[in-house]
Amino acid sequence: MKKYIVFAISFIILFAVFQILSGYLVTFFYTPDITSAWNQVGGLSNTTVIKGGSSFTSLFIAFLAATLAYFVPKIFVKDNSK
Repeated sequence: MKKYIVFAISFIILFAVFQILSGYLVTFFYTPDITSAWNQVGGLSNTTVIKGGSSFTSLFIAFLAATLAYFVPKIFVKDNSK
């Protein structure tokens, strides 16, 4: 049970850290095209459409966080069964 708790907590923390870092990197490397955006203003509609992003990035980040969280208990928790 102790290993599961360490795994769950480390997974949540690592997942949050990777999400924040990936958002930071995407924002840092984003370069807006102001001229093109200004030219497209005339054809905008009054309705709002919410579209989802790529799920591959989120799945990859979750996989990376889960993989690292799997090894965290092996580093910090002693195995008393031996």
